[in-house]
Amino acid sequence: MPARLFLKTMTAAAVVAGVALPAFAESEGRASGVPLLPKYRSECSACHVAYPPGLLPAASWERLMRNLPQHFGTDASLDPASVKEISQWLVANAGTGKRGREEPPQDRITRSAWFQREHREVPAATWKLPTVKSPANCAACHTTAEQGIFDEHHVRIPR
Repeated sequence: MPARLFLKTMTAAAVVAGVALPAFAESEGRASGVPLLPKYRSECSACHVAYPPGLLPAASWERLMRNLPQHFGTDASLDPASVKEISQWLVANAGTGKRGREEPPQDRITRSAWFQREHREVPAATWKLPTVKSPANCAACHTTAEQGIFDEHHVRIPR
């Protein structure tokens, strides 16, 4: 793909990603004023972005927390008190809007219909870049993902 076409495609992807996500961020999860639970942030962000709880419905969070010993191929086990505290917080702050009601396949945020729709313009090669590796690596392109902000003003597509 010529560099100019790639740049246009990436720009379009950033715009597409920013159209719906700011509204989502304002109405769901951390960006709506729900601060991340410190224990959730410390435990989960040790391996990946501590995703805003509004990105998944309560049923998905419950399944994820029940299956921590097999958390997407990794043993993410926690002590029972931590599991209870984090689980209760995730369920209490889970998505309830249009996007949050959908239980995506395998409870993967990246397999949800809204995620697929928002990232449909991103070429497959972008997900395979060494600095990206996977659609689950939000921070690779969304520079403020750690703060739960996913709008188009903070997107930088790696090369």
